[in-house]
Amino acid sequence: MLKAVIFDFDGVIVDTEPLHHRAFMEVLSPFGISCTWQEYREHYMGFDDRDGFRAFFKGVGKTLAEADLHHLIDQKAAAFQRIASKGVTPYPGVLELVETLATTLPVALCSGALRSDIDPILDGLGIAHHFSAMVTADDVRHSKPDPESYLLAVARLRKRASLGDSSPGVILAIEDTPAGIDSARGAGLSVLAVSNSYPKSFLESLGVSVVSSLKNVTFRDLNQFAGY
Repeated sequence: MLKAVIFDFDGVIVDTEPLHHRAFMEVLSPFGISCTWQEYREHYMGFDDRDGFRAFFKGVGKTLAEADLHHLIDQKAAAFQRIASKGVTPYPGVLELVETLATTLPVALCSGALRSDIDPILDGLGIAHHFSAMVTADDVRHSKPDPESYLLAVARLRKRASLGDSSPGVILAIEDTPAGIDSARGAGLSVLAVSNSYPKSFLESLGVSVVSSLKNVTFRDLNQFAGY
């Protein structure tokens, strides 16, 4: 039986990926760098801000100094918070699922977003207190698809939620991107994908269980998706 569930944030709990795209484009415009939503989804979605900016500059053959990178990250965080302050929509059923699961087993969050991007939204949705552990871009050196963030999330769950030496396979990650799926798999977790950001057929081709929505998904369903 599952021992814990770890949620991604952008694209799983809230529909914020288009807002990140807008914030990136706003900050990159003075550098003559732009991309369509489709290009962003195909090449940049799933990166944290740090690796996202590096990828954008590398894609146009421009160098990016470390000091400039930190400045751009700060600018993008401010742009995202301004855009998100106009309202963020949770995906259908996800709030109910988080609240229900939290009464049964530990629930955690593992995101490539900055903590400053996440906290105001979780507070507004009223679900922040349900997460026993949280890992954000501020906590790791390598973003998804590297497994570092999920390995840290598992370590924090073991410490804070008394999971002991349970195998990572008894923990289910809920993801929406190839980068997130690879990260969770690399940490040894079971994975359920939700087709909020990519077509269901594409995600299924990656060899994971896929649902179109988390609405009406139950703990029993999650056990089945994880093979229990």
